[in-house]
Amino acid sequence: MLLEGKNILLGVTGSIAAYKAAHLTRLLVKEGAEVQIIMSTSALDFITPLTLATLSKKPVYHDFFDPKTGSWTNHVDLGLWADLFLIAPISANTLGKLANGLCDNLLAATYLSARCPVMVAPAMDLDMYQHPSVRGNLEKLVSYGNIILDAESGELASGLSGQGRLMEPEHILEKVIAHFHHNQDFVGKRVLITSGPTQEAIDPVRFISNHSSGKMGAAIADAFANSGAEVHLVLGAGAKKPKSPSIKIYPVKSANEMYEESSQLHEKMDICVFAAAVADYAPKNVASEKIKKEGADMTIALVKNVDIAYSLGKIKRPHQLHIGFALETENEVFHAKQKLEKKKFDMIILNSMRQKGAGFQLDTNKVSLFFEDGSAIESDVLPKEQIAKIILEGIKKIPVKI
Repeated sequence: MLLEGKNILLGVTGSIAAYKAAHLTRLLVKEGAEVQIIMSTSALDFITPLTLATLSKKPVYHDFFDPKTGSWTNHVDLGLWADLFLIAPISANTLGKLANGLCDNLLAATYLSARCPVMVAPAMDLDMYQHPSVRGNLEKLVSYGNIILDAESGELASGLSGQGRLMEPEHILEKVIAHFHHNQDFVGKRVLITSGPTQEAIDPVRFISNHSSGKMGAAIADAFANSGAEVHLVLGAGAKKPKSPSIKIYPVKSANEMYEESSQLHEKMDICVFAAAVADYAPKNVASEKIKKEGADMTIALVKNVDIAYSLGKIKRPHQLHIGFALETENEVFHAKQKLEKKKFDMIILNSMRQKGAGFQLDTNKVSLFFEDGSAIESDVLPKEQIAKIILEGIKKIPVKI
C-alpha cells in the first residue's frame, strides 16, 4: 500500500463533480491512507456526509460547531494532522476564497491553518475555467506553493465539451502517490540554472530581446527541486517562474546582470544548467533619454555581450557539471557539438526551430541530448515538464559522481 501511514485531509466543495469524491476516498483508503474529510456547506447539496463518512470510516466535518454533540471542530488541529490537504473538487467560489485569504467556513479556515502541502483540483464549466479571474486565482495559489491538478477535457455538465472536468480520481491518486514517492536523486546538490531572455537597453523605453518564455528553464528548476536539489535560478525579465516555493530566484534584465549573478553563485554549485536565451549583442551606447523618431533610418552600434557559459566554463572545477542548450536553424547537430566542446559542457541539449511542437513560447518541446563521450538521446515531442525529467535522467548518466 503506497500511502500507508499518510494522513490526507480531503476537502470537497460545491460542484457537480463532488460525487467523484466517493470514488477518490475509496482509492485513497485502499492505498492505506488515513482520510479525513471536510465539506463546504454547498457541497452538502451534491453528496451526503454519510456516504463519505462510511467510505473514510471517519466523521465528516462541515461546520465549526456541531449542535447535535455540542462539540467544536478545531481547524488548527486538522491542519496540523494532515500530511497533505487535497481539495477535490474545488469550485470557482472556494478557489477565490483561498486565493484571497477569505475565511468564512471550516474548509477555508483549515486551509489557512495548514502547514502541509496543498493540492487543489478545479472543476467547473470551460468558460469559467478560462476566465481571467479564475486563472489569476490559480496563479495566486501556485505562487503560495500550492499544487494545481489541472482540469481535464471532456463532456461537461452544461452539455458543452472542453477543459473543466475534475481530474479523474485514478489520475488524482497517481499525483498523490507521486507526491509522496518522488525521487530524491539530487538531495544535497546545489544547482544553478539560467533561464529566460535578456533585455539589452537601447534607451529608457526600448530594448533588444528575443522570444524566450523561460518555460523550459522553469520546468527544469521544478524538476530539480522535486528531486531534492537546492536550486538557484537566475531569471530573465518576463520569464516564466517555477512552481516550487523552495527555489531561490535572482531576477535580472541584461546579459551582464545575468553574468554577474551567475558568476557569484558558480563556485558553490555542483551542477550548472545554462538554459537562458542570452542576447549575443547589446547597444554600445544606451541613451539617457527616449530616442526621438527622426529621419527614415536609424543605426544602432552593437557590441558583443559576455558569453556566460563560455566564461564560467573556463573556471569550471573538476566536480562540477555544466549543461548547455543550443537552438539552431541549420546544421543543428554540427553546431551543437561544436558548442559542447568549445564551452566545456558535459551535455548539450539541442532544440530545433524546424521541429513542430518545439521552440520558444510553446508548452511542448523536442530535444536531442549530446554527451561528451559521443552518445546521444533523442526525445519525442512532449510537455516541457516531461522533457525536464528526461534532461535530469541524462544528467544522471554523466560519468561524474553527483
